[in-house]
Amino acid sequence: MNNIRSTLATVWRIAAPYFRSEDKLAGRLLLAAVISIELSLVLINVLLNQWNNRFYNALQEKNWEGFVTEIAIFSVLATFYIGLSVYQLYLNQWLQIRWRRWMTSHYLGEWLHSANHYRMQLRGDAADNPDQRITDDVKLFVEQTLNIGVGLLSSIVTLASFVVILWGLSATAPLHILGAEFEIPGYLVWGALIYAIFGTALTQWIGSPLVNLDFQQQRFEADFRFNLVRVRENSEQIALLQGESAERQRLSERFGRVVGNWYMIMRRTKRLTAFTSSYAQAAVIFPYILVAPAYFANKIQLGGMMQTASAFSSVQTALSFFVSTYRTLAEWRAVLARLDGFETAIKSAAAEAISTSSIGVLSSGGSDIHLEKLLVNLPNGTPLVSADSFTILGNQRTLVIGPSGAGKSTLFRAIAGIWPFGSGSIAIPAKATLMMLPQRPYFPVGSLYAAIVYPAEVGAFSSDRVREILIAVGLPQLASRLDEEAHWNRMLSLGEQQRLGLARAFLHQPQYLFLDEASASLDEASEAALYKLLEKRLPRTTIVSIGHRSTLEAFHQRKVVLRREGDRFVLQNQAEGVKSSSDAPLA
Repeated sequence: MNNIRSTLATVWRIAAPYFRSEDKLAGRLLLAAVISIELSLVLINVLLNQWNNRFYNALQEKNWEGFVTEIAIFSVLATFYIGLSVYQLYLNQWLQIRWRRWMTSHYLGEWLHSANHYRMQLRGDAADNPDQRITDDVKLFVEQTLNIGVGLLSSIVTLASFVVILWGLSATAPLHILGAEFEIPGYLVWGALIYAIFGTALTQWIGSPLVNLDFQQQRFEADFRFNLVRVRENSEQIALLQGESAERQRLSERFGRVVGNWYMIMRRTKRLTAFTSSYAQAAVIFPYILVAPAYFANKIQLGGMMQTASAFSSVQTALSFFVSTYRTLAEWRAVLARLDGFETAIKSAAAEAISTSSIGVLSSGGSDIHLEKLLVNLPNGTPLVSADSFTILGNQRTLVIGPSGAGKSTLFRAIAGIWPFGSGSIAIPAKATLMMLPQRPYFPVGSLYAAIVYPAEVGAFSSDRVREILIAVGLPQLASRLDEEAHWNRMLSLGEQQRLGLARAFLHQPQYLFLDEASASLDEASEAALYKLLEKRLPRTTIVSIGHRSTLEAFHQRKVVLRREGDRFVLQNQAEGVKSSSDAPLA
């Protein structure tokens, strides 16, 4: 019961927001229509059950007129049944796609909000493969929740409708055993109940491991697909290192997990199918075994026996809902667990950003970025970088140097507000625009124009302006390809990508520009030309660079260094060798 309550609470938490959303009117109307049609189908089944009695009695009595009348009635009922079934499927699918569209948009918004996706990745949350959870799991949740919910409702209404019929038939066709008649009120209902309880208990015992197996199968499939994508994305490096054999081995190992888990699913499903198939076949003959003695004792007619068998089948099917849908329920439980874990991971990442134990990013009224009692940690809590009363002066070009692994890039991430691990505060001027350019910039798949102006929308800058910038950064060969669509991170060399990254900065003209070895793949002459261009075209932009080349010092007014002190690196002015916020140019 605790598992059932927990599952229902999870379903409600995931499903209810859609029916309270801006699309709630359409969603509620479609759901009401699907439920209404299902109730109508149950009513037609009740009418068909009564039709069974009249039709088979007409056959037994060789009543031609009654036979023709019942054929006409059946035709009308069947026509309504077919029409309602078709539109129920249509409306069900319509509700599915609207619900799925809203959930996909909702999850994308939460996942991509305020760098939640990045913090989830840093923490190594159990919510692996978010792409699968937003695509496959959302689709399966919507589809299976509707099908299971409507099926359960149908079973409850069918049970309530046919129990009354079956209880009455138990009185007209009393139980006969070895020629003796026994008056047991509602014995057919009790027989169906005992049969269903027996089947449900055995089904749960045989099939319970499928929930975890289905969860693992989805995980292994997603891991295999993710690693295939990684091979495709890094095909050049793999080819240069001749790593095809290693990748084949790695992919084979991951697919081996898919196959191994699938074999376990096969074995468990074989046992479950063997039982449920036997259970279903026995259910066909079981009501006849119960009621046939009364028929041969001339207590009921053929129509009564057929109606009893039909009603018993309906009651038994309704009671056996758990048995017949167990495989789907197992998959559904696995989907619920994955979506629940995904939501939990998003909430944890969002809470991490505003936690009092994390780095606070504040707004200030000045023009400088001020670091106060800042301690940047690794995700496991190990201290990495500290800075106290340190100021990055506005409109002053600053060069940050230090050994590899000292935390220079992580410091930039903290200033950008996406690295929560640590303590202290970072005060950034109100409404200041910051742009971070890493060593390998990101370009979305699409047109070259869209890749350059990202994250701005298409049309934010004129094509002539973009072409002029491309020529200025040394990429005149790309000026005529703005409308060409490609995977630019794979099409261009790293040096060309870095030039494109700087072109993006020239377009957006941020107030603060952080260059994390953003020109390291260029030769010194090209790097010098681009820094001169930055100084010329972005005179009001505060530039903070990470670099290892001594030639960069000529393009910066101030130089700071990360030096190890104990278990961490401390941000210091190089000239003074102490923590400082001095305004004096140091280089």
